[in-house]
Amino acid sequence: MHDDHGPARIPIVASIAPFAADADAFVCDIWGVIHNGVAAYPCAVEACLKFREAGGIVVLLSNAPRPSTAVETQLARLGVSRTAYDAVVTSGDLTRRLIAERKGVSLFHLGPDRDRGLFEGLDVSLVDADAARLIVCSGLFDDTREGPEDYRTRLSALAARRLPMICANPDIVVERGDRLVYCAGALASLYEELGGNVIYAGKPHAPIYDMVSEIIASLKGPPVPRARMLAIGDGIRTDIAGALRAGMRAVFVASAVHVDAPLEETTLSTLFEGLEGRPVAAMPALAW
Repeated sequence: MHDDHGPARIPIVASIAPFAADADAFVCDIWGVIHNGVAAYPCAVEACLKFREAGGIVVLLSNAPRPSTAVETQLARLGVSRTAYDAVVTSGDLTRRLIAERKGVSLFHLGPDRDRGLFEGLDVSLVDADAARLIVCSGLFDDTREGPEDYRTRLSALAARRLPMICANPDIVVERGDRLVYCAGALASLYEELGGNVIYAGKPHAPIYDMVSEIIASLKGPPVPRARMLAIGDGIRTDIAGALRAGMRAVFVASAVHVDAPLEETTLSTLFEGLEGRPVAAMPALAW
């Protein structure tokens, strides 16, 4: 029931099935919902399989700063069946589209070498920071031991030159096994704080949801209304806020990014305080 004196209560549920009945497509986050960076969550994979068996479309939407083909390879390695989803869309895909619009640009890649696939086949020059006209941030050079403050001096100098930054992963932190590690979004946030201009190529920003709608329409035939898409994610400011702004319903999955204790309604009230809109439900983990 909705309380006229406050926001709607967020029910805690164990099964996604009742919400799937009113959806043509799942738009499902990957890291923290489908896997934890080390291994797949079998119940989550099963839920996607069951939804597809019932005729639904499953699009896995990730803020991974890599092309979707690289993420599909990772999913297979972690034990996620290819039959569990129809397509993968990543912030890396959108980043490549944004870079391609800046043909021939000299760019500085701020991030680990494993993300160099972002630039494969594109007409760009990878240069040192001093010669760059654009920054593409895909993460920290070494996220196992570094944090945003290690980059303050470097980012301050770049911001003073008014170089635009494309953030290829708006996430602030993600789970990796039992640890939380910083992502590109943490550096982009600091860059903005220092006066820099950031273009975000992922959730919660609108262009990535437009890309998802294009893909779903290509799979389904006629366009699918946003109200018939159910977003599932563990990021309150990315997955949930972005989906609600895009006109989708959303289900919150309580990963360690936000919840490190048993899921309770009081916890949810605190987590979603001040957020415009509410998810239709919360789950301790995605399951059918």
